[in-house]
Parts: sequence; C-alpha cells; structure tokens
Amino acid sequence: MIRFEDLLRPTPAGLYCPPGDFYVDPVRPVDRAVITHGHSDHARAGHGAVLATPQTLAIMAERYGADFAAREQPVGHGDTAAHNGVEIALVPAGHVLGSAQAVIRWKGVTMVVSGDYKRRRDPTCAPFEPVPCDVFISEATFGLPVFTHPRDAEEIGRLVQSLQQFPERAHLVGAYALGKAQRVIRLLREAGWDRPIYVHGALERLNRLYEREGVDLGPLEPATGLKPNALGGEVVIAPPSATQDRWARRFADPVLAFASGWMGVRARARQRGVELPLVLSDHADWPELTATFAELRPEEVWITHGREEGLLRWCELEGQKARALRLVGYDEEDEEAGLADAS
Repeated sequence: MIRFEDLLRPTPAGLYCPPGDFYVDPVRPVDRAVITHGHSDHARAGHGAVLATPQTLAIMAERYGADFAAREQPVGHGDTAAHNGVEIALVPAGHVLGSAQAVIRWKGVTMVVSGDYKRRRDPTCAPFEPVPCDVFISEATFGLPVFTHPRDAEEIGRLVQSLQQFPERAHLVGAYALGKAQRVIRLLREAGWDRPIYVHGALERLNRLYEREGVDLGPLEPATGLKPNALGGEVVIAPPSATQDRWARRFADPVLAFASGWMGVRARARQRGVELPLVLSDHADWPELTATFAELRPEEVWITHGREEGLLRWCELEGQKARALRLVGYDEEDEEAGLADAS
C-alpha cells in the first residue's frame, strides 16, 4: 500500500516528490522544480531545472533574466512529462497567465497541487479545470466564510461610475504587476472603457508579454513626463507601492483605488488610505474553495498557506478527511510588486 506521503511530502524547502526527485514551488533553490505560476512567492530563480508552462517560463525570464535556471522544460496545459517514472501534467488553475495545477501520478495515485487558483472567469488566463484525484492540495488565502467576493463586473462598474461622477479627478488604481493589472485593464475594456489607460513603467514589460500571448489590452500610454495635476478623468494603473510615494503626486486630485481581495476588509482599506476599494482577487473565495472540495471529493484534502482552520472545520463537518501542511514562505495575496520586482 502506497502512502500519499511516499509521493509528496512537506519539507523546509517546499513540497517534495521523493520518487521523482523534484519539488513543487520550492522556497529555495533546488536541483529540479515544478513551478505552478510566475508570482515570486512560488517562482524563484536559481533552480537547476524548471518545469512549467511556456507562459510561466516567459514570465520568469522577464522578471529574473534569461538565466533564471540552468535548464527549462516547457509543458503546455494538458500535456504530460515524466521523471523517474512519475508523471507530471499541468492543468489550468485560473489564477494568472500560464498558471497551472501540478497533477502528479505514480503507481495508481494521483495528487493535485493547485498552487494558487480561482474558479470565476478571468479574461486574461485559462479557466480552472477540476481534476479527479486522491489528494487535492489547496491554498487557503481566503479560507474563511466572511470572504465572499462580489462579482467582478460590479466592482469595475463602481470604478466606471466614479470616473463619471468625478471627471476632474485622476483615478489611480493600485494593482499587482503580474495578473491583477492586466485583469483590471481587460475588465475595463469589457465594461466599455475604450480610452487610453495610463500605466506605471513597472508594468510595461509584463503588459507587453500578455499582449504577445494574445491578451488584447487596448490602447495604453506611459504615465510619465506629465505636467502637474495631469490626467483628470483618466485611469492610471500602478503597483500598489507606487501609489503611496511621490510618484502619485503628479496627478489631478487622484481618487486612490486598490484592486485586491483584501479590500473587502474595511480596516485594510482605511489603513492604506484607499478611497475606492475594489474587491478583485485572483484567489478562490470561501464559496469557491468549498465548492471545489465538494466537487472533487478526494480521499484527502491538504490545506496550505492561508487560513487552514476554517476549511479544516468545514471538511470535518462534511466528513472529508483533511490536514494542514503549514508550509511557510508563501504570501497571503500576490506579492506586492515593487519597482524592482515588477520591472
């Protein structure tokens, strides 16, 4: 009888597969790594070999340079590779461009490492695909019943409404450089905003990468070289850190917005001085997490990096065997991309 821990087990470096001799999203450099997506708490430089989707490899090269790993192994969504008799498939996770669940199979056992995921539609990446499995390893960023995110169209509608109400004010939207910024842009386009959107320089390279991958962002302009009190009535998107420094003072009486799942917590919005909180998350909320567990009904659920206690209790009430991995080194939300990280 094969124990699940024989195929995957937590270690200080991250989830390790002994028979395959590789790690999934390791938090330190290792010889072989499977990377689920390009955010820097999951995708680090310095590994010997990296297996990931072509889009994730391109994101890592953009952020860390072409020599971010000694060797690259691109595996497309739905494709399979093998190492030491262990099969590895990458299936869409719906988190950001190129994000994937790592489906690991060995001797009749299937374990799925979700990485980060969400279940709602995202116009910038492939949607989450459920995979029948013996063990589902889930994040728990928003793993409490209080986290029920509103519809994306409602939140973007609030931004458009504010632009109509305050046409003399620039609207400065803080959004993480990988995934969130591009999603906000696409959602604005779907809401009918066809004017140029102004972007901080730290977003430009990733925006170009998204467009090379077929995500049409529409007309974009650099938010540089502007006169004081500029861009009244326009949308400016920048990394959250940039909205808090001198760079933001050039805009006309800006309405400060921030796109994050944490904007559902009023205290966090007040702490950041956010006038227009936009509850837009690239992570599954409580209904999405529990619906995923109910849909998959794996033999075990392993829960990591987030609020494990609420989901453990839900699993107990539902008769679902579950355990907390308590892995360290993963952020609660996508990393707050500063200028160096997002450039």
